[in-house]
Amino acid sequence: MMAPCRTPAERRLLLRLLRLVLRGPLSLAQGEGGRLSVTGAGTRIADVPPGLLRAAVAGGLIVRDGLHLRAGEGTATYLRRAMAEAGDEAFLEQHRDVAEETLVEAGKSRLVRRNLAESPLSGLARLKDRTGATYFAEEAIAAGERLSADFERAGLQPRITASWEPRLASRVRGSAPASVEIADSALGARVRVNAAIEAMGPELSGVALDVCCFMKGLETVERERQWPARSAKLMLRTALLALARHYAPPPPSASRRRHHWGAEDFRPEIG
Repeated sequence: MMAPCRTPAERRLLLRLLRLVLRGPLSLAQGEGGRLSVTGAGTRIADVPPGLLRAAVAGGLIVRDGLHLRAGEGTATYLRRAMAEAGDEAFLEQHRDVAEETLVEAGKSRLVRRNLAESPLSGLARLKDRTGATYFAEEAIAAGERLSADFERAGLQPRITASWEPRLASRVRGSAPASVEIADSALGARVRVNAAIEAMGPELSGVALDVCCFMKGLETVERERQWPARSAKLMLRTALLALARHYAPPPPSASRRRHHWGAEDFRPEIG
């Protein structure tokens, strides 16, 4: 990757140029005195130093084809690392997908930063259908994340590391069973997970657990369950919508009329 810029002004100009090229291809123009300018996405950057552009091309940040510029394979990674705030770990920052969201606490709202890459459903939340609309509704994604949080809080994640604890139990004879030692919060989370599984039913709960709790990809689920291609996405959406109704049941409709069968001589009461 290219060497650091010599001055803060060059660094700011480079980052601005990289942000613009990530939005789409750019057109390069040369004016008087060897001055360069780039145009794209409705934005124009004038007076680009030729040396800065050559360094970006040599470093693989920008790919030049005549008078056309496009982003390289490592452009987004470099920009994310360079934009890391002071005090952050730059290497970790390049693997994050940070978004600003509004958090409401005690009736007060504030902006928070959330790493979408940490959520098992972060990638699914960006899927679109044929019309360009979001494939997974917001309440479906929220339900899946709630199931994932309860699953982790319940301590149901499989252990993948070696255990160096003695094989013999440390409890003495006559003491309480191991289930009593589980924290109340974990027991409550297990109850909620079981209720969620029952609400989705055996036909849908499996795919929800695979994706939300065991963090399997949709292709992996289809391969393991021998499902047709792109069917896991539909099954998961159905499962998460059912789970969302379980977490937030819709209010009963007051306009719904009740019907019942009466005998031949039945007369309704008029009140």
